[in-house]
Amino acid sequence: DVLTAAVRDGLMPTVARWLATDGVIPPTHRLTAWRTDWSSQTGASQLGILHGSTYDVPAFRWYEKDRGEVMVCNRPTSAAELQRRATARTGEAGLLAVDGASRGNLFSGGAGEQALVLSIATRRRGRENRSRAGYFAYFSDPANAVRTALSFFAEIGREIAQSTRARFAGAHPRVGRGGLYPFVRAFATVVERDVVVAAVMGDLLAGRTAVYADLVAYDEVAHHSGPDSRDARQVLKRLDRSLALIEKAAEHAPRPYRLVVLSDHGQSPGETFRSRYGLTLTDLVRAGSGLPVPRGAGRTPSGAEARAAVRAALGREDSESGPAPRSEPVVLASGNLGLVSFPDVPHRMSKEEIDARHPALLPTLANHPGIGFLLVRSAEHDGVVLGPCGTEIPLAELDERPGPLARFGPGAVDAVRRTHAFPHTADIMVNSWHDPATGQIHAFEEQIGSHGGLGGAQSRPFLLSPLTLSVAEEHGEALTGAERVHGVLRRWLGELNGPEVPLDAGPERRAA
Repeated sequence: DVLTAAVRDGLMPTVARWLATDGVIPPTHRLTAWRTDWSSQTGASQLGILHGSTYDVPAFRWYEKDRGEVMVCNRPTSAAELQRRATARTGEAGLLAVDGASRGNLFSGGAGEQALVLSIATRRRGRENRSRAGYFAYFSDPANAVRTALSFFAEIGREIAQSTRARFAGAHPRVGRGGLYPFVRAFATVVERDVVVAAVMGDLLAGRTAVYADLVAYDEVAHHSGPDSRDARQVLKRLDRSLALIEKAAEHAPRPYRLVVLSDHGQSPGETFRSRYGLTLTDLVRAGSGLPVPRGAGRTPSGAEARAAVRAALGREDSESGPAPRSEPVVLASGNLGLVSFPDVPHRMSKEEIDARHPALLPTLANHPGIGFLLVRSAEHDGVVLGPCGTEIPLAELDERPGPLARFGPGAVDAVRRTHAFPHTADIMVNSWHDPATGQIHAFEEQIGSHGGLGGAQSRPFLLSPLTLSVAEEHGEALTGAERVHGVLRRWLGELNGPEVPLDAGPERRAA
């Protein structure tokens, strides 16, 4: 949606030329929509695209009871473990294993040439560890260093000016953009972009078989300014210039290249959960569990209702059997997807067990206006989706009765069922409210443009590919899941390189 609007408004002339939006020259590329899994975020999608598996990645961050550890997709140790698991599951090295290069990614894709790749950042320094090699190679050129440094500080000034303007204009929704954020934004939109683009251009001129690169600038700005904001659209304009540079380098490469551009997720706008209701998801879970909450959160309507529900539920319990001391729940957020785990219980708890321990918790969450639905395991039905007013639908009946999932569109039922089967799915999976008319959601993080769950544009990324390659969809079916995208890219490599070349190589390039 955002890409189409940017092309229509003249912000991305390179992409507009590829799609021939002026109607004068024939198009060179086609635009295909695809659909993510429930976990609509880079960790799951990039792992699926590069390594062919999104299995057991329920969110951007989640708690693993068997290891007593919180997994976070952009943490080096977690990225390395996820890549190891995916490689073991598929039995393949990755999409870039044959003379490939991975630039600025979470995972290597099996590439021999790696720079700024998170999954290798924990290795000991040596010839095999080139995680930071891209920075050293780029900034060793004084011209590059000076140009990027000037742009870096200009971007900091731009962010300060834009955030100040938004604050004085009373823009809503709005999140805090102070502290270190101006420096984080400048790094993502200038330093990372310049280093990755230079590395890709070098790979093309070196004639590498395949290159996959991640450009995160738009994603970073859209989180804090909104996906449809003027700030984010200006970033798309600058990213289009990067595509033009890569295209020019490809023209001088020693071999022909096909330029493929894709996004690994979209973004959905909306006021944050805390801004809208005055408390965080953690506060709501604690209130529904009868645990202390911050004084301000307890005074909100949501907090007061939760505490009243707890008192009513506890009044029905046997007063002679007081609750035993238990560890507090672990509450994690991935965009508008929340995960609640009880670390003192070694297995995934059932609805019946949760109700016995915290009888007000599930009703408190399911009936909250900022929450769309819950997924929990059930001793009776295997798994159930919970919604407001006592809605409880077994997973096996969702095709006939989607209930609260109906407003989340096609694919929601399949996505929820697939995540339910993961070994490390949380005790309670919480998806925020979603307005189908506007595409808005409520992020459980402090982001007014977010992704990670179901609802709106976050689940609808795009794939921009040359017309010389076969159509992405097979038999006219919608392209669903990053694992399917992995298969499409492997097919395209076979079309380009012939059957005699192994298919463990990747797309000629990628920009998010």
